[in-house]
Amino acid sequence: MKVSVVIPVYNEEKRIKACLDSLMAQTDKPDEIIVVDNNCTDKTIEIVKRYPEVIVVVEKKQGMTPARNAGFNSARFEIVAKCDADTILPSNWIKQIKFNFSQNSSIVGLSFSVSINDMKILGKSTLPFYLWMFIPRLMIGVYPMVGPSYAIKKNAFDKIKNELCLDDRIVHEDIDLSLHIKKYGKIFHDDELVVASSARRIINNPLSFFGEYIFRFFKMMWNHRHIYERTIL
Repeated sequence: MKVSVVIPVYNEEKRIKACLDSLMAQTDKPDEIIVVDNNCTDKTIEIVKRYPEVIVVVEKKQGMTPARNAGFNSARFEIVAKCDADTILPSNWIKQIKFNFSQNSSIVGLSFSVSINDMKILGKSTLPFYLWMFIPRLMIGVYPMVGPSYAIKKNAFDKIKNELCLDDRIVHEDIDLSLHIKKYGKIFHDDELVVASSARRIINNPLSFFGEYIFRFFKMMWNHRHIYERTIL
């Protein structure tokens, strides 16, 4: 089993090195690392090119969804793992991805717990993640895959990629992906592995995170009700 890792980036010069260093420190090395340059204007790609193992793919259409899709379409191997540029991955991340998929052939997606590594309070706790995911878990029936870290089977992505919404303004791309891929198998939540992400979205724009993010989620779920109502466990 081989794993491609995809990291979409847009002006991430302050954080991409720590993310890539955590990938370099994996006990099971990724078979491929793809960084998707989504119109970076800072030194992000200059930093990325210091890592000879990394392939750079360019996606000119701005947005997480186009950047993610460009990376996933370029991936050569049967498992595609995605992380954000501000994610710090535990050293057994790749190993655990391979283990989970090898245990059950019906698994098409993996979700992982998330901690916020730059919060003074509850910084290493997963409690904020599980509180934030409480309603999505009830509505979808499983913990959906979320941006900081998830993994899917490439052949399952290929089956649904033309069904996915391409507009980040009306969906959460990771949950949209979860809703569509769920009809082809199970999304398994690995609660033993925790990835560390950043609180910058909360700190820099709390009104958007606690307002627009939530409104967009419920609007998306309403528009996708024909999918999740028939697939809920």
